[in-house]
Amino acid sequence: MHRPMEGVRVLEVAQFTFVPAAGAVLADWGADIVKVEHAETGDAQRGLVRVLGLDAGREGSSFAPIMEGPNRSKRSIGIALDKPESRPVLEELVRRSDVFLTNYLPAARRKLGITLEDIRAINPDIIFVVGSGFGGGGPDSERGAYDSTAFWARGGSADGLNDPDTDRSVFMPSGAYGDNLGGMTIAGGIAAALFGRKCTGEPSELDVSLLAVGAWATQFNVNLAMMTGGPLPKESKKTQAPGNPLSGNYRTSDGRWLQFSVLQPTRYWGEFFRALGLDELAADTRYGTLEAIAAEKDTIFTTIADAIASRPYEDWVVAFKDFSGQWAPVQDAWDIANDAALIANGRIVDVIDADGKPQKLVANPVRFDRQPVRMTRAPQFAEHTDDILRELGLDDDQLIALKIAGAVT
Repeated sequence: MHRPMEGVRVLEVAQFTFVPAAGAVLADWGADIVKVEHAETGDAQRGLVRVLGLDAGREGSSFAPIMEGPNRSKRSIGIALDKPESRPVLEELVRRSDVFLTNYLPAARRKLGITLEDIRAINPDIIFVVGSGFGGGGPDSERGAYDSTAFWARGGSADGLNDPDTDRSVFMPSGAYGDNLGGMTIAGGIAAALFGRKCTGEPSELDVSLLAVGAWATQFNVNLAMMTGGPLPKESKKTQAPGNPLSGNYRTSDGRWLQFSVLQPTRYWGEFFRALGLDELAADTRYGTLEAIAAEKDTIFTTIADAIASRPYEDWVVAFKDFSGQWAPVQDAWDIANDAALIANGRIVDVIDADGKPQKLVANPVRFDRQPVRMTRAPQFAEHTDDILRELGLDDDQLIALKIAGAVT
């Protein structure tokens, strides 16, 4: 059963990445996702041409990763939900769905008649899922958010990376960073809700907020602050374990980085320094205890930093290839795309884009039964409108009438 969601039908009324990313994960797992897009403008994310200063696509190509990632393997239908002529189409889609998935704000849901009460009046058994900025309760329940604000800034990740003397708060390392984590969280919640409905017959209402996902990601710090009764002290992030220079990041001669997390430095001491080419230090018996290492941490840190700074990144990747301690090269996006472990485990997937050209996408991190992910490209705007409407039983005259009314595209 490597596609455990086969047979599950999801109606997605959402845009951007948070929430659509959940649909993408469910599609990877085998669900049938019908994506409802605005009949005139489509998903607003289709209009993004630059993300974090980078081109979102390539001139002359239909393939745009900002849309492909969170929308692969879906079908798109263009519906003007604000036109009464479209209501029968929406209602029939709701009747045929197991899950209703949205990130529209409460005011928009009320205006368009897609609140929990509206949807459950059509299909009492449907699982109703909202991805929100700050949760369905409290003073900010009506406010919108992006992952940069609710997840990254308000959820604690930015503060956790800021050194005490920084003059600029650190920004997210990748576009849609919190959105993708949030989408994975929503997908897990939907899986639990489907299981619960099967066991009890009761459908669930789910609310996953970017703020809550952010707090979950930083929960160690949050829990520690609550235990101590105040803000945590600010320290430089030069090493994750102060007093242990074998746990930290070091810069190579060509400006790349290596990350070490050797939390048992006495166990790996000799092997570590032999990999560095410092055999004399590897055999130095003065550093046989944690206390002795901590007492000389600054000197040892400088020795390691100087050694690593003397050679380029690729040399060190080879030198530490067989090191049994815990370390990793700090990889950029191209390195990750070519990571042997990801490829061997089927987490980099080949797809054919709308122009018939081969492309690659990152798969969701869950692998079922050691099988590859079956994935197709994201749909073009409203690409499947006619097919979906015919599945609902509409004939050509009815399709034309809906299009003349502006109810569908």
